[in-house]
Amino acid sequence: MSKPVDDVYLTWLYERPSYDLEEAVGMLKKFQELDFTYPKQFVYINVFLDMALQKNKKVDQFASTVLLPHRFTEDTNKVLVFTENEQEAEIARENGAAVVGGVELIKWILEDEIQVDFYVAVPAIIPKLIPLRNKLKRKYPNTKRKSLGNDIPKMLQHFRECLEYMVQDERIIKTRIARLDMPTEQIAANLKAVINDICTFKPSTYDPIVQKLVIRSSTSEGLLLNLDGILPQLEKVEEEEETAEDTEEKDVKESVST
Repeated sequence: MSKPVDDVYLTWLYERPSYDLEEAVGMLKKFQELDFTYPKQFVYINVFLDMALQKNKKVDQFASTVLLPHRFTEDTNKVLVFTENEQEAEIARENGAAVVGGVELIKWILEDEIQVDFYVAVPAIIPKLIPLRNKLKRKYPNTKRKSLGNDIPKMLQHFRECLEYMVQDERIIKTRIARLDMPTEQIAANLKAVINDICTFKPSTYDPIVQKLVIRSSTSEGLLLNLDGILPQLEKVEEEEETAEDTEEKDVKESVST
């Protein structure tokens, strides 16, 4: 059935309404005012994923970190820096590393005497950290995760301030992205930053990985969002342009051959 005509209706008889991002954020702010709840409460998103690839293959469950354009908490993550170079160690301390050291830290980490949120390393020391691979698992320093490199200040800024999220129950991501008292455009920018990062985990030649997106605050109901204007469009546009160019080139070749 289409939209209900009365204020009271049986919800299962109608399609769940969806909202544009800015409209939905405005509704969350209005809910807070009407309910007299905490104005600085967190804003959350639930992202439902399409992990399917070709045939029986699918995207592996993943975790990632993203540096949001607008911070919503003063808390920072604790980051350990692996290096045996004293000059690099000093740079790490100056840029806020919680722990700095070399192979002497391995024993303490294995025995859980040292616990931090993230681990980063310079390439020179990585061969000596192999004993930690099984212990640290996905947090083992890795170039792809931006936790292995020579730019210590950049790595520290990212991991001290980043938001971490992960896939749960095979196809759902649940994470907070902002506080409700932030300007609507900042909440929207943070949401899009997370969605853009999620979309990198599935090739653009397949259907979008984001299948459904719900936004809510700590005390509100969830609101289903329209995906138009939220999912990245650049890659699709580039593909369409390449297809058009290929078609045009093919037409030229055919006309020449005839």
